[in-house]
Amino acid sequence: MKSLSPRVFPLGSLCPAAVPWLLILLLATGPLRVGTTAAGVDMPRALTLALTPSRDPTVLQEAGQALAHVLSQSLGMPVTVHVASDYAGVIEALRSRLVDVAFLPAVGYVLASREAGARIVVKVTRGGQADYTSRIFVLQESPIARLADLRGKTIAFVDPASSSGYIYPMVLLIKEGFVRDRDPKTFFKEMVFAGSHDAALLGVLNRSVDAAAVFDEAPERILKDPARAARLRHIAETPRIPNDGAAVRRDLAPEMVERITHALLTLNAPERVPLLHRMYSIDGLVPAHDREYDPVREAVDVLGLK
Repeated sequence: MKSLSPRVFPLGSLCPAAVPWLLILLLATGPLRVGTTAAGVDMPRALTLALTPSRDPTVLQEAGQALAHVLSQSLGMPVTVHVASDYAGVIEALRSRLVDVAFLPAVGYVLASREAGARIVVKVTRGGQADYTSRIFVLQESPIARLADLRGKTIAFVDPASSSGYIYPMVLLIKEGFVRDRDPKTFFKEMVFAGSHDAALLGVLNRSVDAAAVFDEAPERILKDPARAARLRHIAETPRIPNDGAAVRRDLAPEMVERITHALLTLNAPERVPLLHRMYSIDGLVPAHDREYDPVREAVDVLGLK
């Protein structure tokens, strides 16, 4: 069965009043999403999947269209993919049952689990690894050599719910005693949220900020220009972070969750791996368990996120 064409919809930070209007718009994109079982859980006739904006939305839109087609074939039902404008909107959409499945970073998943009851089903691998780190990058010629040198400087983070683009580097700065009272202004002259890892790095390359906090291999994987990547160096690195993954909303029927998990794992087929790589530089998917994200919960608690 051919899937619906994916549409890019900005699932931003939704207030409750906005939810009914978003529901109307999402229902307009495809078949009615009904099918509640006697146990009160959903067996939808169509699925909506959200992609979080950790890279260029145009790239995600193109990859999302191909992903929707593959998953639709595997599941035998229409699949619509939306590229979100931020992580908070995805969490709200999961809570409000406007999205069935979402790719989320580690911290985004922990928050979605707490706030929306979402459950992780698979996580990604990159370079054969199921975890990674965050690094703080500066220009090669910058006099900044260590964390202490960032005092009074400017920094670009990615998103308040980004594991490597905010949470873990902030926890590092707090534990090292540089940021007080969880307030970046106690250490930095200015901080900005760039919205994506590539935008944060471009801020450094364009000299609009002194530093950027992004995932460890972002210069090589996202900039895709060895000369530009070579202009950057990192001055700090966090403890390891579980990779991002796909989570389902809380009230999907167990048999539907099993079908979705199986469909996602079929993306490991050699002919489909290039699609994963186009999305988030993924080289594979593996089953995931909620307990693997307990260290992330600790980091969230240190930062006082709710």
